[in-house]
Amino acid sequence: MEILVCDDDAHIREVVRFALEKAGWAVREAADGRAALEAFERGGVDLVILDVLMPEEDGLAVCRRIRSSSAVPILFLSSRDDEVDRVLGLELGGDDYVTKPFSPRELVARVRAIARRARESTARPPEDDLLRVGPLEIDRGRHRVRYAGQEVPLTATEMALLVALAARPGRVFRRDELVDRAWGHDHFITERTIDSHVRRIRKKLAEVGGDPLETVYGVGYRVREC
Repeated sequence: MEILVCDDDAHIREVVRFALEKAGWAVREAADGRAALEAFERGGVDLVILDVLMPEEDGLAVCRRIRSSSAVPILFLSSRDDEVDRVLGLELGGDDYVTKPFSPRELVARVRAIARRARESTARPPEDDLLRVGPLEIDRGRHRVRYAGQEVPLTATEMALLVALAARPGRVFRRDELVDRAWGHDHFITERTIDSHVRRIRKKLAEVGGDPLETVYGVGYRVREC
């Protein structure tokens, strides 16, 4: 796996590179938003680590540009522990958000968790590949979602969450249950993060005329039975 690390702080890039290469991954670097996009467009990137505050184009703008054409996993780094920034980053399509200063060991663990979700979204036995709930069709083997025949592009994290809900239509899942079912026992996913991902999934489904997800206030979420 090759990881693109985008941060204008050379020391941060060095720390992240050392930790990731020690874990066995190849690393590509970029020092600003424009260089990050150029590096990504050259291809071969499996995961992107983005600093939020960068010159040229900030991390949120870079994420928006990447998401216009790719579902590659994205992890944000930021020196600002601002909930608005965190939620915005996730709703733009980020998979996770880490606040500086951070532990390199924790960063590696989060990258492993994101990479595992990406692998699992396309590594199902053939008999388990296809999941249908009314007009909603999820093909996990091909990492493909359709609603009424129209393609819905989802990230690996969004796919994991939608699969957890759609596998038991009508059942209401609490947010903590969704963390366990969609991500295993990752202790890095907050319940507020679930809300951000659900909003993004609903927005994408709404763009093709679908709204199969329901919020059960005070409890959690479900996919409607059809």
